[in-house]
Amino acid sequence: MLFTTEWLTTIFTDYKGAASDSIGIHEVATDSRKKTDRSLFVPISGDKFDGHDFMKQAFDRGAVAALWDREIPLPDFLPADFPVFLVEDTLKALQELAGFYRDKVNPVVIGITGSNGKTTTKDIVAAVVKTTFNTHYTEGNFNNHIGMPLTILSMPRNTDVLVVEMGMNHAGEIETLSSIARPEIAIITNIGESHIEYLGSRKGIAQAKLEIVKGMKEEGPLIIDGDEALLAKMHDHGNVITCGFDANNDLVVEDVNISHNQTQFELSNGFKYTVPLLGKHHALNATYAIAVAKCLNISKENVVRALASLEMTSMRFELMKGRNDVSVINDAYNASPTSMKAAIDVVKQMDGFKNKVLVLGDIFELGDESKAFHQSVAESIDDSISAVFTFGNDAKEISAIVGEEYPGINCSHFATEEDLLNALQNYISEDTLFLFKASRAMHFELFVEKVMD
Repeated sequence: MLFTTEWLTTIFTDYKGAASDSIGIHEVATDSRKKTDRSLFVPISGDKFDGHDFMKQAFDRGAVAALWDREIPLPDFLPADFPVFLVEDTLKALQELAGFYRDKVNPVVIGITGSNGKTTTKDIVAAVVKTTFNTHYTEGNFNNHIGMPLTILSMPRNTDVLVVEMGMNHAGEIETLSSIARPEIAIITNIGESHIEYLGSRKGIAQAKLEIVKGMKEEGPLIIDGDEALLAKMHDHGNVITCGFDANNDLVVEDVNISHNQTQFELSNGFKYTVPLLGKHHALNATYAIAVAKCLNISKENVVRALASLEMTSMRFELMKGRNDVSVINDAYNASPTSMKAAIDVVKQMDGFKNKVLVLGDIFELGDESKAFHQSVAESIDDSISAVFTFGNDAKEISAIVGEEYPGINCSHFATEEDLLNALQNYISEDTLFLFKASRAMHFELFVEKVMD
């Protein structure tokens, strides 16, 4: 049980039904389609739907109480004793409830934001922390103004540490999430180009990410990418821990070695670590978790063991074996110019393949500079790559530039899925490494499935 309806009456004082009867709430739900176990249903109003219209479905699937917009009439089917808490705005009430529940459980909260690597870093941090503490963390990428409150409201009562991912599209959104979660420790993984369409510049993105400190106590540790110039103004703050490859960082990543299935690295303190992920950017992500471990006094032995046995959210730089034993890196979950370049750099460093084939798609939310950002990706590609296949609108900028600069690379842009899949067939063999990388809405996992089958 999370809490009772009686406890809810102390937060939402305008209610109907038998709320004061101390009815147990086992989960909080916004999706009426899912079967629940004694849930509090929170109907959210969107541009194209209103959750209030689905109260009957939620009731039939396990809701035993609900938050409700007081301007909307209650449906006739609800029993007279069904607890309903009347509020001005159900979304704001959900966020308010998450804040109260966070205080009720009172875990150490670790908040993670950044343009790239949020979910990977969240997974790594959670893996390290749960070696020592009862840990609850964001599932998948439940990181927005609805998902993060639901993450908080799903944590067990005995949670010691809560790890939450904070995503955003616009200025002010991270501040809202930070004010709800009030992290004791915060991480900013990096400053990329994601959402530049809405924030205007990387400087604007940096300012938006720094909103994470708004909900923190002044002395709370802030762990950042120390190599990022846009965060340099934070270096002089006494609570800031810098991580990166430059020698002036608090934790310096050194001697990175990438093999087929892991990345090994050493920190400036002399300790060596291994993660089953590919790329020096993952060494940096792991270093953020090592910094957290230091803040929470987690032993080095536990850190080393956790990093070596990570289980990651799917479609994030997974190296898999497909048909004819072809090697496939599935990085189809999302993309920015920075993360696409990083992925390409990893492919270039991997030995033992006759052919290295990049299958790249559009990167979204880049605004008026989209073509220029796609063109910048081409700068990361050299003649260690065998083929560059692109799909989408602006992704063709990549294959066009590479084709001009490196005539020996097989470069093609495809207008149809069928044509692209046909081109891939020529490379599906044991001596080929594929990289699939694009924004989530390009659905590149469908291409991955075709190569895997």
